[in-house]
Order: sequence, then C-alpha cells, then structure tokens
Amino acid sequence: MKTMTITIERKSLTIQFDGKDMQVEELGIRLPFGRKPATMSEIAGSEDCTVYITETREMEPAEFDRFAMNLLQSRDWLNGKGGYYGDGRLCVEVHAPGRPYLFIDPSGSNYARYCARLG
Repeated sequence: MKTMTITIERKSLTIQFDGKDMQVEELGIRLPFGRKPATMSEIAGSEDCTVYITETREMEPAEFDRFAMNLLQSRDWLNGKGGYYGDGRLCVEVHAPGRPYLFIDPSGSNYARYCARLG
C-alpha cells in the first residue's frame, strides 16, 4: 500500500479573547466547518475558516470511534469552549492513532456544534 505524508504548518500565537490572553496554535490551512453533524460522515463544510487550536485531546481509537459516531452528545470536556475569533474558530483538536483529525468548535456549548475534519 502506498502512503502519503502531508505537513501542515502550525504557528503558536497569543490572542486576546473575552478580555484574556489565550495561547493557541493557528493551523496553516483553512478548513470547511459543518454545523451540527450527528456523525463524522455528516461533516459537510460550508464555511472555510482559519483554525485556532486551543487544546488537543488524544484518544484511543475505540474512544475516538464512539465520539465520532455521536458528535451531538454532551461532553463535559467541551463545555464552554470554542467560539469565533476574527475569520476563524477556536477549536479543540481531537485525534487518535489511525484516525482523522477533528477540529471541534462547541461555541460555548458542550457538544460538537461546528466541526471540521482533516484526513
């Protein structure tokens, strides 16, 4: 099987959000975000946004698969995070070995209200 490796730049930044300094990583490409996808297969982006990663959540493959099958489920670790910033979204990056990267903007909620996929 042939494989391909893609390198995407990540730039560390300090931004002002809600009157506070916040450390983020800006992804070097814009991604299309889907609104309220129920599962990973329903992520259909309609708006290309800059991705500002506020934190990364590493999962085991089985945990990731359960998460990706019910993106609308409430999760404490998403509560109150995310939001718009300039031309982009503040996101929690979710990843597991052998799985795509998901960029979740709960926009203050506790579920994957806006979601983009890479891979």
